[in-house]
Amino acid sequence: MTNEPRPTLGPLSLMMLLQYAVWGAWLPLAGRYLSAPTADGGLGFTGPQIGLILGLAGSVGAMASPFIAGQVADRYFRTERFLAFLLLVGGVVKWITASQTDYAAWLWLSILYSVVYMPTLALSNSMAFAHLTDRDRQFPKVRVWGTIGWIVASWLFPMIYLQSDLTLQWMPPFLVGSELDGVTARLADSLRFSALISWGYGAYCLFLPHTPPRRDAVEKLAFAKAFRLLREPSFAVLVAASLPISIIHQVYFIQTPSFLSHLGLQDSQIGPAMTIGQFSEILIMAALGWMLSRLGFRRVIAIGALAYFVRYFIWSIPTLPVEVQVASQALHGVCYACFFASAYIYADRLAPPDIRHSVQTVFGIIILGGGPVLGGILSGWLADRYALAAGGVEFASLWRVVALLGLATAIGFYALFRETSPVRSEPASSA
Repeated sequence: MTNEPRPTLGPLSLMMLLQYAVWGAWLPLAGRYLSAPTADGGLGFTGPQIGLILGLAGSVGAMASPFIAGQVADRYFRTERFLAFLLLVGGVVKWITASQTDYAAWLWLSILYSVVYMPTLALSNSMAFAHLTDRDRQFPKVRVWGTIGWIVASWLFPMIYLQSDLTLQWMPPFLVGSELDGVTARLADSLRFSALISWGYGAYCLFLPHTPPRRDAVEKLAFAKAFRLLREPSFAVLVAASLPISIIHQVYFIQTPSFLSHLGLQDSQIGPAMTIGQFSEILIMAALGWMLSRLGFRRVIAIGALAYFVRYFIWSIPTLPVEVQVASQALHGVCYACFFASAYIYADRLAPPDIRHSVQTVFGIIILGGGPVLGGILSGWLADRYALAAGGVEFASLWRVVALLGLATAIGFYALFRETSPVRSEPASSA
């Protein structure tokens, strides 16, 4: 028994809301703004250039996470203070990026931003796990607020800055209005909106539960110990499956804004339309603890991988009504909650207590590092491979390739993964 009071779920839930609001404020709109012609107010970057900005840049931050976030938070500084520092710096970088129009400036600033933001994803996860008594049941309830934060940010910016005279309609994204003049150029301000949220979140971090580093750790290099967890077969299979899934997950964020514009949605509707997946994610996250207890990690994670295939397969059928193709984004909630949220829980379940931060960041190397850079490369290659002579992309073929990757991963994971018991931490050595 411990006399330390258990923090309520409220502070951790608000932490998750702000964590993903920072991301959701700009990412759904980035692909459209970067690819739109300069005559329309966009930056006119090519497919490969966008792939590097949204793929390579993010991967650099994820690759640096074990050495920046995992090592520092596991061994030296209080997590909540380190989070605050990273978010305050990230807000400054994002604000500066909003005023840039040159490709090189965007690329280097995006790389710098990823170095300070990507570690916060793993740190917020590991902080939540550190203060939860029943991670399998409680983490989905906390993490779902991240989804709500993404939705709020994705809807609030278009409603207050891109549209006027809002009215309800039955077709997604449900709430639409008249677009303001220069709406495409206005998408750049979504980065400034994200910066404001980041600064507010950074200040809030100072009030989060006290999360000190592990002073009694056996090994000083936390990330080195975390990498050795790959010797565990189930974790190795999970990491191997996470790579192709994170690749096609990245293609989604790069290509979907242009795809929705191709379907006829206005620029101001793209962000809200993409949140259909987050609405479904709320429902799946609410049931995730029950699903894991009844179905187990193997079945639930395989369902998440299979959902990627189904969604992309639907998008590869151009004869389907626009309403069906837009509404099928509801499968995104199944994709993310069943695959990634379950994977995070399983990774924490295996991690010894003194390297929880580092295991999350090592796992993040795959899903936020290797996956995004390869996803950016694949997205650029597919955009060139299926480019139309009159401009644009032949999306049916592009999504068909991505769908098949999802199907192969789902089959491979289900065939090879076997759930194992948590790995216990080594006993402390005597002085």
